[in-house]
Amino acid sequence: MVEGYKVIVVGAGHAGCEAALAVARMGCRALLLTLNLDAVAQMSCNPAIGGLAKGHLVREIDALGGEMARNIDATGIQFRVLNTKKGPAVRASRAQADRDLYRARMKRVIEDQSGLDLKQAQVVSLVVEGGRVVGVETRDGLRFMAPAVILTTGTFMRGLIHVGLCHYPGGRAGEPPSEGLTDQLRTLGFSVGRLKTGTPPRLDAATIDFSKLEEQPGDLCPKPFSADTLSIDRPQVACHITYTNERTHEVIRQGLDRSPLYSGIIEGVGPRYCPSIEDKVVRFPEKDHHQVFLEPEGLTSGEVYPNGVSTSLPVDVQLAYLRTMKGLERVEIMRPGYAIEYDYVDPIQLLPSLETKLLRGLYHAGQINGTSGYEEAAGQGLLAGINAALQVKKRKPVVIGRDQAYLGVLIDDLVSLGAKEPYRMFTSRAEYRLLLREDNADQRLSPLGREVGLLTDERWQGFTSKLSNLERGKHCLQTKRISPGNYNALARLGLQNLKNGASLEELLRRPEIGIGDLDFLDVELTSFSQEVRSELETEVKYAGYIRRQREQVERFRRLESMEIPVDFDYDAINGFSAEVREKLKRVVPRTIGQAGRIPGVTPAAIAILTVFLRR
Repeated sequence: MVEGYKVIVVGAGHAGCEAALAVARMGCRALLLTLNLDAVAQMSCNPAIGGLAKGHLVREIDALGGEMARNIDATGIQFRVLNTKKGPAVRASRAQADRDLYRARMKRVIEDQSGLDLKQAQVVSLVVEGGRVVGVETRDGLRFMAPAVILTTGTFMRGLIHVGLCHYPGGRAGEPPSEGLTDQLRTLGFSVGRLKTGTPPRLDAATIDFSKLEEQPGDLCPKPFSADTLSIDRPQVACHITYTNERTHEVIRQGLDRSPLYSGIIEGVGPRYCPSIEDKVVRFPEKDHHQVFLEPEGLTSGEVYPNGVSTSLPVDVQLAYLRTMKGLERVEIMRPGYAIEYDYVDPIQLLPSLETKLLRGLYHAGQINGTSGYEEAAGQGLLAGINAALQVKKRKPVVIGRDQAYLGVLIDDLVSLGAKEPYRMFTSRAEYRLLLREDNADQRLSPLGREVGLLTDERWQGFTSKLSNLERGKHCLQTKRISPGNYNALARLGLQNLKNGASLEELLRRPEIGIGDLDFLDVELTSFSQEVRSELETEVKYAGYIRRQREQVERFRRLESMEIPVDFDYDAINGFSAEVREKLKRVVPRTIGQAGRIPGVTPAAIAILTVFLRR
């Protein structure tokens, strides 16, 4: 028996790494257990971080003091901002990673972190005493003891890999599954389900004719994810684009009889928003082509990731349909694509702190909660680590609201709605997305990161300096004015008909004028960083919409502030239908606001509940 740890983290994927680092950085001795020391922070699927809504999550992780943003900044090989032609709320950063460098750097960070031990072991059971977890037991018979445990098992719990009609146990290609935990969790009363995800084949770059393909370069001025990264000055690698066609789709249709997805072999529910290529062909027969992004796996790797053709078809069918695409006529597969089924635990059984309702001291984070994606996992891992450390310190847990962060939206969705299919974050899931932009993630969350002890003094000084510059910039825009007699300035701005004077803020509200157009009117504007200038422009141009959303948030907070006692007796309310009563008892919502987001709980039921609480 090994004692002395405060928190044990099971699984060293993206959730586990963030959880363990957070615990150790908050001053609690942590143990991180993984099946394979060579696969820490492994990018099991696409070699990229960020994307639509996911980039927001990475910025939020960084604002709280997590590691993912720094890691991709140090190991990225192409950086792009997506949706640049759309509004600031839905612009998002994405970066291709060197898969090997990403994994190696994260492992080094973990190994160098004081107060954190990294060990290779397979956890087969939890040690439970008196309704709470007190440790874990490994397949080798070792017991590691701690008052808090975080499960971040990814796709490993009873993982089953499918390639065509062949299937075999595995948590990831080339790695064994985790056995034992599922049965114990069921015995403890947890509702366990089955999900499915997949990955495309990896292609040999030497067999691709890139001259036939559309090149997709990175941004000329790469934008870092982390506030700790001053700049990205490395050369960037291009990605390429090809397309499926009618021949591709015909080859896939002919191979469906050997697809585990369509022959009934796969039982798990797959991701709705990231379907396999065979699913796309069947579900969208009207589409005559689908876009495929060819993404390099790294600077020294010969493998290419064809984003968009995830599959579980037999290898011969995979090769046949790939060779129907432009540029891939002679392509060779280095690793076949596959689907994987795995167990997850319905997250409706979690508190908003990510601690389980059934077992005190046990936290779940990542794909065990039914989510998909590195970013969703890392965000959950970070919050689970923070709250596990806070519990050990006998402090109240952190609960992030829907109005504070995409991370708050993610967790509220999971604990209020559960997960019947793999959950993926989108900007459309957030009601207040104009307030939850990438550029203000630090203002929303850095004070919390500082409070729990995850932001360094240097980082905090940088943040407070930015706030000071924003205030100076606002003052400059509000107080500096242009008079109608300043004909040269008006002509330069195309405002010859301006009859009255105007502040720079009023000028900036005009859609045709950007903040750079005003530099000649006040040299102080040029002293601010591009980040500050961009945020100033956004706040001014969208001021009316932002004010409206803040008013909505205030109304929302009134509902969220009305708490429901944990032991509230729903059976005592006669006005509830059996369905409403059952759902409220199953979720045990924290607040009136959360109760109102449970499907099937009607506005009438919320009104009745509110009356009872006010009594």
